[in-house]
Amino acid sequence: MLENYFPILLFIFVGLAIGVLPIALGRIVAPSRPDNEKNSPYECGFEAFEDARMKFDVRYYLVAILFILFDLEIAFLFPWAVVLKDIGMFGYLSMMLFLGILVVGFIYEWMKGALEWE
Repeated sequence: MLENYFPILLFIFVGLAIGVLPIALGRIVAPSRPDNEKNSPYECGFEAFEDARMKFDVRYYLVAILFILFDLEIAFLFPWAVVLKDIGMFGYLSMMLFLGILVVGFIYEWMKGALEWE
C-alpha cells in the first residue's frame, strides 16, 4: 500500500530539491562581499524621498476588497461548469440566481461610484 504513495513522496522531494538546491548552491559558490553601496536602500536608483509607511487612500482598499470579492465569486463558476450535467436544471437556476445577485451587487457598487478612481 505504501508503494502507492511513492510518486507523491518523489514529487515532494523533487520539489524541495528544485527549491532548496539553487539557494544552497548560490550561498556556497557566490562570493559575499557586501559594502555600503550594496547595503544601502534605493528606490529606482536614487535615495528614497518618502516614508515607506505612508497612508493609502481608503478607496485603494475598497477596490482591492471588491476585486477579491468578485474574483472569488467568479471562481465558483468553474466547478459548477464541470458538474453542470449532473446537477441539472436546479443547479442551473441556482447559479443563475447567484449570478443575478452578483450582478445586482456589481451594479450597486458601480452606481455608488465605488469603482471610480479620482
